[in-house]
Amino acid sequence: MTSFETLTVSVADGLGRLTLNQPHKLNPLGNDALAEVAQAAQWMDDNGATVVIVTGAGDRAFCAGFDLTQFAQNNSDGTDGATLGFRMADALESMDAVSVAAIHGHCIGGGLVLAAACDIRIAAENTNFAIPEVDLGIPLAWGGIPRLVREIGPALTKELVMTCRPFDAQEALSAGFLNKVVPTEGLEDAADAMAAALLKRPQRILRTTKRQVHTAIEDMASTRDGWAGSIALQAALTDPEARASARQYLDDRGHK
Repeated sequence: MTSFETLTVSVADGLGRLTLNQPHKLNPLGNDALAEVAQAAQWMDDNGATVVIVTGAGDRAFCAGFDLTQFAQNNSDGTDGATLGFRMADALESMDAVSVAAIHGHCIGGGLVLAAACDIRIAAENTNFAIPEVDLGIPLAWGGIPRLVREIGPALTKELVMTCRPFDAQEALSAGFLNKVVPTEGLEDAADAMAAALLKRPQRILRTTKRQVHTAIEDMASTRDGWAGSIALQAALTDPEARASARQYLDDRGHK
């Protein structure tokens, strides 16, 4: 095991576990967390993981999305959430290891982008999804739009992103975003069973299959222009109307 501030990681017998570990805050993706997820993805490959289960600590949330307290802050190296979020999703998607997202509770905004960057997604029945970025006066960035278009198609992507309406695990399954929905108490076992099934297969062929699928979906909806979304997000973070929308959104939910 190695040490991170916002997540825990481990590898044993080819099985990696990457857990967002700020349950008291619903596992948000602040700048530090974004950087650490990207680092952890590389760490998994460096340490022999062939399958990685990605989940969130605690009972309440897989991930609450971008940490709004860091809305316009830069990391120590000058990078901001727009750039770090794109790097995070790209690093997770680019891992040699096959990733299995085990999703429960709240999966919001950037958390949904993180899940979309995983290869296989299993959700508990209690999972609630939402993409509130438009209500926050910002575009969905981090390559989220092309990843959603790939999985659920353009029409539903536009509806869910533009209206910000929440949706549950069964709708996400019907839309093609999820591979499986399981009873909440059975999520860990279901993720472990999926990982075990993958670990039994020839690992070189799994990696080849993953790369072939990624090549195919890049032709469908490419994330190569994700920097454009990052620029749009950076602009929104300094736009007075966007910031006012963000403040109103937070006020409506009792945030200070």
